[in-house]
Amino acid sequence: MAKKTQEEENPNSEYGQAAQYDHNFKGPVKNRGCTDIICCILFLLVIIGYIVVGVLAWIYGDPRDVLYARNSTGWFCGVGPNKDRPNLLYFDILKCAMSVNVMASVLNGFQCPTTQVCVKECPSDFWAVRIQSYVPNVEPATVFNPNYCVPSLNLNGTELNVSDIVHRELCPFMLIPTTPVLGRCFPDIAALGNIPKDFENVPGLSDSVNDTVALIKNGTGTGGIINSFNAKDIATRIFADFASSWPWIILGLVIAMLVSLLFLLLLRFTAPVMVWVLIFGVLAAGAYGIWHCAWEYQNYKQNSATITTIGFTTNFQSYLEVQETWLAFLIILCIVEGILLLTLIFLRTRILIAIALIQESSKAISYMMSALLYPVVTFVLLLVCVAYWGATALYLATSGSPTYKVVALNSTMSGCSGIDGTENCDPLNFTSSDYPDCTSASCIFINYNSTDPFRKNLQYLQIYNAVAFLWCVNFVIALGQCTLAGAFASYYWAFEKPSDIPMFPLFGGFIRSLRYHLGSLAFGALILTLVQIMRIILEYIDQKTKGSQNSCARFIMCCLKCCLWCLEKFIKFINRNAYIMIAIYGKNFCVSAKNAFQLLMRNVIRVVVLDKVTDLLLFFGKLMVVGGVGVLSFFFFSGRIKLPGSGFRSENLNYYWMPIITVVLGSYLIAHGFFSVYNMCVDTLFLCFLEDLERNDGSAERPYFMSKGLMKILNKSNKIQKKQKAQD
Repeated sequence: MAKKTQEEENPNSEYGQAAQYDHNFKGPVKNRGCTDIICCILFLLVIIGYIVVGVLAWIYGDPRDVLYARNSTGWFCGVGPNKDRPNLLYFDILKCAMSVNVMASVLNGFQCPTTQVCVKECPSDFWAVRIQSYVPNVEPATVFNPNYCVPSLNLNGTELNVSDIVHRELCPFMLIPTTPVLGRCFPDIAALGNIPKDFENVPGLSDSVNDTVALIKNGTGTGGIINSFNAKDIATRIFADFASSWPWIILGLVIAMLVSLLFLLLLRFTAPVMVWVLIFGVLAAGAYGIWHCAWEYQNYKQNSATITTIGFTTNFQSYLEVQETWLAFLIILCIVEGILLLTLIFLRTRILIAIALIQESSKAISYMMSALLYPVVTFVLLLVCVAYWGATALYLATSGSPTYKVVALNSTMSGCSGIDGTENCDPLNFTSSDYPDCTSASCIFINYNSTDPFRKNLQYLQIYNAVAFLWCVNFVIALGQCTLAGAFASYYWAFEKPSDIPMFPLFGGFIRSLRYHLGSLAFGALILTLVQIMRIILEYIDQKTKGSQNSCARFIMCCLKCCLWCLEKFIKFINRNAYIMIAIYGKNFCVSAKNAFQLLMRNVIRVVVLDKVTDLLLFFGKLMVVGGVGVLSFFFFSGRIKLPGSGFRSENLNYYWMPIITVVLGSYLIAHGFFSVYNMCVDTLFLCFLEDLERNDGSAERPYFMSKGLMKILNKSNKIQKKQKAQD
């Protein structure tokens, strides 16, 4: 018998007593009760409160303010009386970008100090009020297009002349080609290159049309806004690419799914070879690094330059021409290579155990293929959480009443200096005659804000919305982990595989988690949520105080962020293993977390080895899936690989890299979903394996449940198997 390890000789260490044999234990406990009932009740109350918040947001919120544009009087375009006029036209869009007066501080969104009307179609041609149109006897109906004027103006019956209409911004004094973007008419960049030669020196309010077009064409003042309108043209092209290539994108994702599935299933046969190849590959890379550093050191050994002579410089290339740099690299690599070699020599048995557990996990998945589909359930539940959070946040953000301010549309006119954009008004009762000295005064919609205390306090429910969202998301993830742990634990504790594996183990694990351990899962999710909230608050404080922080404050803030990040990782690790113990024994969260932590600490070396070997293997698997499918999609969508008879031509794509990026991202998500199930399987079987070693001794009364491969590595066997061999 091989010498026992220190872990096996001292089972009753400072990290608790080893698990004792229980003749009634046959896998996940069936006779269990509800755990963490108080937290379960609290979670259900939070969910009920979350529903109430959603109802209040739906009653008092109005997302039309985000989905639809508003004209100057506050009516929505595309709905209600403006149902046939879905686009918003700005009379003078330059004022949106060049407003520098007090009004700019109260305007937000796409609202700006110019008249805005709902129109059926955005203007597509250049037009301006000609100089001869300002003659007093000219009828406004012969000059203006009524479709682009304010609806309350009757061009045929008005007593105003053309000049009055222009100064009061009842009709636009100029039009340029525009295109609808998010329900708003913005300049069409492509059409601005064809400006008519006679389209110049037309009198306006503050600038001539020639100056206005020059500003638009040159991008001065409005370049940031107008250049962003190119996004619509790019988005249209990208959409066209997706429309023509979506069948091949789906095919690429299917290939990624099949490769991921094949990789996991073949691990039971290829895991030893792959793990050792990866390990020796890392050692070989380190050896090459040592040789290269030694070679560079010899080359620069005769160089008279040293670190002292170079001093501090931002030219890092100069440091690579100094022998001390390569000597430091050489020493570091030698130390790392030595540590890796010693680790490989003294921990080879534990590496073999990790390989055997990886093979056993692949075998377990082959018996429970439905487990690979569970990430779809988690994705759907997370999608529901995100959709509910987004809708609630949208409705809460628009809960309130529209705010209107008196604004001077032409602030250069005499008599308008007293209008600063702070006076409230009612667009239904507003008349410009109330401001005789400023005929361009108008009642403009500013924002969608609350005035009464009740609606104002609704905004604070955004905090509740965010906290409840984080809790629900963490709960959904916890539910998935506990469900998978229950299914894979049922596999491990089946003495005769696969005959003793219970029927529908995945469904059984899901039902047990929901029926008995809703509170425990919510408890673990709450702890993680609180840590995430602390990280969000710290990030908010950092953003608000970044301009006034000195070096010491930035260092402290960075340390706090690092500590909270480490704390979150540790909580996730504890929660994950606690859920495994909950799925097996059905105890509450605190007891399960304590038992899992003590069990892992009693076998800490095995934990580290298994974790790193699994991470290395799964990283290689993700790299193989994503890299392989990505390279294949690159050659296909770039036209380097052509499929005869497919009907697909890469020359028709505007941006062939968009389908490639989509396939790569989709492949990563698919591989991550498959491998997350596999990782959970490895962790579950590992905890069961450690429990098996502590509970059983291989006798006829206490046989091991581990696979024969694991028993062979540990030089263990079941006596009942020995008797059968002797009889044979």
